[in-house]
Amino acid sequence: MARESRLLPMPTFSEFYAALNGRSPFPWQARLAEQVEESGRWPAEIGVPTGLGKTTCLDIAVWWLAGQAGWSPAVRTAPTRIWWLVNRRLLVDSTADHALGIRDALLDGASEPLLAVGNRLRSLAAVPADSPIDVVRLRGGVAARRPADPSRPAIILATIPMYGSRLLFRGYGTSRTMRPVDAALAGTDSLVLVDEAHLARHLTNLIPKLAECSRGAEEVLPRARSRPQVVALTATGDATGGSRFDLTDEDEVSETIRQRLDAKKPTQVRTHPRHAVRHLAEAAVGLLKKARPSSCLVFANAPNTARRVFSALQTRFPPSAAEMVLLTGRTREREAKAIRRKILDRVDGMAAGRDPVSVRSRHLIVVSTQTLEVGADIDAEYMVTETCGVRALTQRLGRLNRFGGFGHAQCVYVHMPPEGGGRQRGTTSIVWPVYGPEPETVVLRLRKAIDSAAGTIDLSPRVVSEVLGRPEDDPGRAPEIFSGLLWEWIKTTTPPQGEAPVEPYFSGISGADYSVSVVWRAHIPDSGRLWPRPSNGEVVQVPIEEVRRTLGEGGEVCRLTTDRTTVEVAQPEDLRPGDLIILPTDKGLLDDFGWNPDSTAVVFDMSVKARGLPLEEEAIRRLGIRLDTIPESDSVRTNLKRLLWKAVGHIYDDEIADAADRQEAADLFRQALGEIKPIGWGDAEWRTYLEALDRRVVSSPGEVSRFALAGVQGERPNDEFDERSLAPSAALLHRHGETVGTVSHLIARQIGIAPELVAIVHKAGRWHDCGKADLRFQRWLSGSSLAGDAHTPQLLAKSELPRRLWTVARTSAGWPRGGRHEALSARLVRQWIERAETNYGPGMADLLIHLVVSHHGSGRPLVVPVDDNGPDNVLHVIEGVRVEVPANLSVVDWTQPTRFRQLNDRFGPWGLALMEAIVRQADQSVSAGISVKSLEDRS
Repeated sequence: MARESRLLPMPTFSEFYAALNGRSPFPWQARLAEQVEESGRWPAEIGVPTGLGKTTCLDIAVWWLAGQAGWSPAVRTAPTRIWWLVNRRLLVDSTADHALGIRDALLDGASEPLLAVGNRLRSLAAVPADSPIDVVRLRGGVAARRPADPSRPAIILATIPMYGSRLLFRGYGTSRTMRPVDAALAGTDSLVLVDEAHLARHLTNLIPKLAECSRGAEEVLPRARSRPQVVALTATGDATGGSRFDLTDEDEVSETIRQRLDAKKPTQVRTHPRHAVRHLAEAAVGLLKKARPSSCLVFANAPNTARRVFSALQTRFPPSAAEMVLLTGRTREREAKAIRRKILDRVDGMAAGRDPVSVRSRHLIVVSTQTLEVGADIDAEYMVTETCGVRALTQRLGRLNRFGGFGHAQCVYVHMPPEGGGRQRGTTSIVWPVYGPEPETVVLRLRKAIDSAAGTIDLSPRVVSEVLGRPEDDPGRAPEIFSGLLWEWIKTTTPPQGEAPVEPYFSGISGADYSVSVVWRAHIPDSGRLWPRPSNGEVVQVPIEEVRRTLGEGGEVCRLTTDRTTVEVAQPEDLRPGDLIILPTDKGLLDDFGWNPDSTAVVFDMSVKARGLPLEEEAIRRLGIRLDTIPESDSVRTNLKRLLWKAVGHIYDDEIADAADRQEAADLFRQALGEIKPIGWGDAEWRTYLEALDRRVVSSPGEVSRFALAGVQGERPNDEFDERSLAPSAALLHRHGETVGTVSHLIARQIGIAPELVAIVHKAGRWHDCGKADLRFQRWLSGSSLAGDAHTPQLLAKSELPRRLWTVARTSAGWPRGGRHEALSARLVRQWIERAETNYGPGMADLLIHLVVSHHGSGRPLVVPVDDNGPDNVLHVIEGVRVEVPANLSVVDWTQPTRFRQLNDRFGPWGLALMEAIVRQADQSVSAGISVKSLEDRS
């Protein structure tokens, strides 16, 4: 049956938009959707002013993709993944909320247009899923997850560094082994919508240059989807002729658009020679002095300035008069959630769409850095802004009287020289951080346009560009990209020492984002693995120089290695961009509004609440619980430290405990904890948490003993430790291989991989794990000294061993630490190719070998050897041919680097990475328990 015949009829964009949003689209939105559908491509630039619904570009992209669901993948032009990029981490991200709204509406399918679009999007994915489209947020420096199926439609919201680092095979928050997968998802089959693209000009310039220095991806995917399609969304961009989409007279028929374009924003200009903090605070006080309870947004250019302004305003407004909020972008999800709740409150907040006549109980004052310039659908009554450039001022004004409902709206623009004078050496020019000399031009233009009678200038969206004129900002220089640099970055298995950093290539030399991610934990191991692994929500990103300055010289800090699991000790001066460091909770440096170098308060450990309680003395102490206290309770009168040691199986005062004694101690210890509330917990919250903990103490080699939370899923498997060989139930090797081959074939076919490559991808998926036929690996999987014979079909691919026994089982089986079974798989497949006399075309045999050896991220360009004194050979039967190869994992395949280089030259770095990603993500989907029947139905 033809694909189109299985799909529901496609609604018009207006029908889809109305079903999704409950109203008709603006004229420009419908016009853009029609243009994209008819031309098969997006304009290079969309110049719609802020406040007029640019997030609808997500609706259009989703609708466009659904409309092409019935097309052959070989001719489809609509990319599978829709990236929405912003220049900085956002705490109030209206676009993310909108994306989640799209997903939920399509999942519910409450109307025919939504049901049809959901049906058509589902048809694109090879691996069935409940939701028609995936939504992924990449914001905090940790890769929480990624789209699990390259053929599944997805919306991915990310910062410029998160996307740019992935594109260049150095993904922030990504383990070394997963960097190729993330590079493929960023560099192929992607529509990249860059919000306020003037803040990301180096990235938008980089993408076409990468195409110039590396070709070949079009041999893998149809040309239209072989490279990222970049669209700049900016109200302050540069005209690019016919490729720019703007409002027209047709849009003036909308009363809503007219009201928003004419929203009054009377602005005073105040010039001062110094003391930015004092004058910003005084301006806010002056605006609110005689006003009824109102909302006021204060923009400062630097986090330190924002904090000082916030502190100054706290002394001027008692809590009964004003709710005070500070936003710097350096905030964890726990604190950010409370901040968002205050800002977006429909009564006392400043959410766009709030009833303008609704009476507040007190003022709301939000002091923010540039983090609220973009992506925030907020509507303030008053605004104060520190001096800035044309584009920044235009964006900031977009948060004032956004919908035109506040007739009393006012803005104060506070202009002053930068701290230290800002003189360029050898010139008379004054240069501001971030904005260069442009603020001097801005203040001159504002003064020229001021109405002398009113003392203000109206900067409504309709006239702001005329008043401020063309931007004169200079993004600075980015280094030139060369194929040799790219070759160094794609070596993800063994990165070269002293390689070039990727940041300047997408952020510019002067504006490169050299940041590290910081998490706070009560338990930090001296060595070994961190439990649990960091989550996106507990991370704060801080510039490296500030972290170094705060921690001081000569100190030590714990950071995660490239496997994103193992802890190592480093010096602050040795930190690198993208590193993740772990600080003890009693180190402080965080308060209710984020990173604060002056804070000494104990930090709440988010991982404890989410994953369980570490049972280690120092961790318990950092939670604010003293182990030498004796709770006064009828049921518990014993020393907590003795109970803790006994519960985890340690000897205390020569006391040896059996399993029953240890369980009794664990129960008593948890009961005793109910009498002592840790720092940052409420009484009821703590008691509920303790009740949710599992009774059993979990102990895994290399990890801290702990009470796990009942019902919480375990850690995601890690390629570095071969944990993807663990599964809820054991799986036979031949059956697992056949299923992975089927899924690989389906994914490759669904996204339009060239037919001859689909066949190779299928073979790679089928035989990727054949190296597990090594009897040592079989003993490891079975947890037994007995293993299946290589001639029988009873060889295992997946083990149902508990994770806590995984390391012990490996040692007992004799498998070398760090050994890679895929090296043996590649040897076996290589000999099969030679013995079976296969008739592969040029390079196809090399591609098959590479896809097998790289299916856990190795082989780029080498599989790292390990010490091995194991058996002489491993044998297996591949498609009826018996093959036998050396099993010694200390032997290096020196043909692999040449093979890797030639495949990159032919298919391009991202084309090759995409084929790797297909096999790897097919393997992961099968390991997660995908239904074989659902695959048969799909076939």
